Amino acid sequence: MERKSIMKRIFEINPWKVVTHKFNKEDKRLQESMTAIGNDYMGMRGNFEEGYSADSLQGTYLAGVWFPDKTRVGWWKNGYPKYFGKSLNAPNFIGLGITVNGEKVDLAKVKFSDFELSLDMHQGLLSRSFVYEGKDVKVKFEFRRFLHIVQKEAALIEVKATVLEGHAKIDFDSTLDGTVVNEDSNYEEHFWDALGEDAKEKTIQVKTKPNPYEVPQFAVLLKESLRHDGQVIDREVSTKEAQLSEKLSMELDQGQSYELEKDVIVVTSRDVDEKDQLAVANELMNKLQAKSFDENLADHEAVWAKRWETSDVEISGDEAAQQGIRFNILQLFMTYYGEDKRLNVGPKGFTGEKYGGATYWDTEAYIVPMYLAVTKPEVTRALLQYRHDQLPGAYHNAKQQGLPGALFPMVTFNGIECHNEWEITFEEIHRNADIPFAISMYTKYTGDDSYVKNEGMDVLVGTARFWAARVHFSKWRNKYVMHGVTGPNEYENNVNNNWFTSTMARWLLKYTLERLPLATKEAQERVKVTDEEKAKWQDIADNIYLGEDKDLGIFLQQDDFLDKDIRPVSEIEDQRPINQHWSWDKILRSPFIKQADVLQGIYFLNDQYTMEQKEKNFDFYEPLTVHESSLSPCIHSILAAELGKQDKAVELYERTARLDLDNYNNDTVDGLHITSMSGSWLAIVQGFAGMRYNNDELSFKPFLPKKWSHYSFKINYRGRLLLVEMSDKAKITLISGEPLDIKLYDKQVHLEEGESANA
Repeated sequence: MERKSIMKRIFEINPWKVVTHKFNKEDKRLQESMTAIGNDYMGMRGNFEEGYSADSLQGTYLAGVWFPDKTRVGWWKNGYPKYFGKSLNAPNFIGLGITVNGEKVDLAKVKFSDFELSLDMHQGLLSRSFVYEGKDVKVKFEFRRFLHIVQKEAALIEVKATVLEGHAKIDFDSTLDGTVVNEDSNYEEHFWDALGEDAKEKTIQVKTKPNPYEVPQFAVLLKESLRHDGQVIDREVSTKEAQLSEKLSMELDQGQSYELEKDVIVVTSRDVDEKDQLAVANELMNKLQAKSFDENLADHEAVWAKRWETSDVEISGDEAAQQGIRFNILQLFMTYYGEDKRLNVGPKGFTGEKYGGATYWDTEAYIVPMYLAVTKPEVTRALLQYRHDQLPGAYHNAKQQGLPGALFPMVTFNGIECHNEWEITFEEIHRNADIPFAISMYTKYTGDDSYVKNEGMDVLVGTARFWAARVHFSKWRNKYVMHGVTGPNEYENNVNNNWFTSTMARWLLKYTLERLPLATKEAQERVKVTDEEKAKWQDIADNIYLGEDKDLGIFLQQDDFLDKDIRPVSEIEDQRPINQHWSWDKILRSPFIKQADVLQGIYFLNDQYTMEQKEKNFDFYEPLTVHESSLSPCIHSILAAELGKQDKAVELYERTARLDLDNYNNDTVDGLHITSMSGSWLAIVQGFAGMRYNNDELSFKPFLPKKWSHYSFKINYRGRLLLVEMSDKAKITLISGEPLDIKLYDKQVHLEEGESANA
């Protein structure tokens, strides 16, 4: 049953816009999250340029810029990470304070009307307008803002003031502010030190505080320039530590307008040495201002149009579903498009501070299967290489636990574990197979085995050595067992024999043994796997304990799961989300599941299970699942579609597609759920369209949701571009590329370029 009671829809349904004509103070943070923008170099929440004095989460974030905040715990455990990695709230550069006839324009305090806030998904353009109503005066303010997707270091902000009634003396105060703090900082400490301010150059420069952890400090320089009618203007500039203010005034009569453009350049020491940042910023500003706001916007929009051309999912008959999938694709691409191989996908992207903004296993489990099909192969290859580059950190993490091999971190910026909740950090170790699983997905989908034969072998062997040491042999069971783990269902901690964790460990050992003889000679010499190790890995793979209840026909999530008071979620509807209503003790003792756990394994290793096994496990576990992880609905939707449970598949698609737009989990105020946004695409492509790729064969089994009249999408597959359409019948067209054999339903089809198959 769809739980409409928890939905909070504050934006209108529109296929290409996130737009509202209402402003409620209690929804301010929600609006900020949902109108966040980025360009995979930097990003920000939808804060107001003129400022806002009531409740708000001000946030600007720079990709790859972070701080190692000292771990604070009541008592120390050996192996604990020394720091928690924080995605820093970066200097705020959008400031355009406004005063009209001496009154500061602040929508928390002044009277206003005709409010509109809009995020155009065609081009990632944020617009806002309202009419300020002062004493004997009305002024309409219109804002446009975007982060340049071509010139990544550039942000452009435009405001237009039009006097509708009376006479207005308008004062603008354009600011750069490096005195920001993280809302989640301990004791409100600052993470930035001022390096200097320059009124003539209109710059501020800041640097992250020193740290004792060998993590580099990051220097950031920000430069602003104001333009009117395309001409640079200079006005009074003042500075104080880490802050800059540039003021200008004008007087306008009724019917008169004034447009002001604020151009900003942001450079970081990730790319430009601290001492060279001013010179580089000047060059970039000159390049930016060689074109007008609209010309820059046209360049920016052209790139977005190219991206949408190959990635858009078109839906007819359900505008809410259409808006949801486009919003998710937009936010994903604004967060990461693979153009900087040093980066990865943070779970909040550029939309909030929660989770530290770092890399989780979400990337490999959810982002990779989508990006394989909608971006060039080198984008996914870069994500694989990112993990390989951080292998030294993975070896460090395992050593901290007294174990050999490599343990990829739960949370990281640099490969070193930087998450400090023990039950998650060092018990939720299934990620040490989920991350390498992306290697197999890449290899199967692209047909390119060059990575798994070389660099990938370092990852497989390193993680295999960890798993071989993490299990132990139980004489009682006469099996290898794994104790003290946490599965994907984080509403169970420190359990024994979590089925998913053990299943994925077994998969990793078997896959490594399978691929090892095919590796390059150089890779084999690097990893130096002994015959003794191979025999041990094979023995573990053959004899690891995997819990099962044969009477129910299900795999046991973990030991003693059936001892719980098994009852469906439908009995506690009025107490959800339980993480906001129940104590942690009550949650841990309950049978309720945060996200797919056993079903996550069945999704990953889908071709290894029968339809009967899939159905019995789905029918048992899904009714127990509260879906309070953003990663949950899409997995259940895909499996429901495969099992012919179409209504359930559509219900869960709607939840994953509109998770943030409708604030399903009552936590979007903290930021968007970026890494789960691919789930809406997966639910359509792998769920509704039934796309699978096994044994070098691409296959589809599409169905059409009842409310929809049509849907279509494109995928890249081994150098080809395919268009998949579904209405009253399925149609697949090979738009470009070499001939291809596919399976449509149970029929083999041969496609030449330009040809279509129907069924």
